[in-house]
Amino acid sequence: MDGYARQDLVGSVTGFRRDVAGDDGRNDVAVRPPYALLYRRAAAFRGDSRIDALTLVLGAGYFSVWALFGVLAYAAGETVTSAVMKWPALSRLVPLAAGASLVLAGSYQFTPLKSACLKHCRDPLLLVAQHLHGGWRGSFRLGLHHGVFCALCCWGLMLIQLVLGVMNLFVMVAVALVIALEKILTRGELVARITGAGAILGGLGLVGTALLGA
Repeated sequence: MDGYARQDLVGSVTGFRRDVAGDDGRNDVAVRPPYALLYRRAAAFRGDSRIDALTLVLGAGYFSVWALFGVLAYAAGETVTSAVMKWPALSRLVPLAAGASLVLAGSYQFTPLKSACLKHCRDPLLLVAQHLHGGWRGSFRLGLHHGVFCALCCWGLMLIQLVLGVMNLFVMVAVALVIALEKILTRGELVARITGAGAILGGLGLVGTALLGA
């Protein structure tokens, strides 16, 4: 796709987003159409056939990233659990490791990489326009690309959830709410930083308690 065609595609998808969401940049809440709808609009503009099938392929690429993320997180959790059961002395290090993990996750919320990934997740229009290639391979790669950005955006929050309790309903709801607010509020980066500051303070508290109790 040449430069002029890309400009036309961006203009088409931008107008579609504005028409669907009424996003004029003046609202506190940045309501935007789902990523899949932007993709379908762009694919239709290109004249692609079998858009429904290509959308499913896009989703497969996206969710394969999160499936891999889940497998790695599960493997890490199982490794830690097995090590603690095999060497009980390691259990004394768990509060320290949990606190350090919260500090790490909270610090990430302030990084340029977090900001860049959040910007993408809030408005993936440019990714769709710049990386839309024909065929199922292009759709799958686009899904992978988007999934990687989202995983990089949210891994810190997922780590917070793992530390505080992956099966704790309150924690699950709180993390889901933070993810939603980061993406839909126009000052989503502020939400990310407030969450990061809270995680750092909580982590330092756990580290301090663990060291004092040692």
